[in-house]
Amino acid sequence: MIKIGVLISGSGSNLQAIIDACKNKKINAEVAVVISNKKDAYGLERARKSNIPAVFIEPKVEDFNKKAIEVLEKSKVDLICLAGFLLKISEEFTRKYKNKILNIHPALLPNYGGYGMYGINVHKAVIQAKEKVSGCTVHFVDEEYDNGKIVLQKKVEVLENDTPEILQKRVLEQEHIAYPEALKIVIKMIFEKTKNH
Repeated sequence: MIKIGVLISGSGSNLQAIIDACKNKKINAEVAVVISNKKDAYGLERARKSNIPAVFIEPKVEDFNKKAIEVLEKSKVDLICLAGFLLKISEEFTRKYKNKILNIHPALLPNYGGYGMYGINVHKAVIQAKEKVSGCTVHFVDEEYDNGKIVLQKKVEVLENDTPEILQKRVLEQEHIAYPEALKIVIKMIFEKTKNH
């Protein structure tokens, strides 16, 4: 079974979608540890409710990445999911877990990605640009923001009277479907690889 480490900064609704998918055997995995750079992130509470180790690491500490790597290594994770995680991870981190870090972004990359493009900012930009379609993207993480190989996208129609908040809600619903689906694909890939070695 694949062990997943999840990094969060907020309420962790995508974390919940992943936990549920593991529990319901939709994906052959378990969440081994949840790490947050925010002490009061509700996602840590979600982890505790599911008896998953929940770890807060002080973000101001220069070596947040080193500490996170230590925790992930101790938990023997095979795969890392960023779920509303708002800290840039270091090159050392991305190199160590090359092709093993996934992120979910609330737009159809490569559009509306990059520095400062997170949360409500993305939906504001989409509406300002009068886009007809938005959505979410699950992608691998490399050294650049929102740049890695795309695993899966889900589209959401942008309606005429949408506010950024309303659009965000509809995109989030799709995120909760997309992340487990993408994990299923990636886990299958990992198993294929280990079988072939």
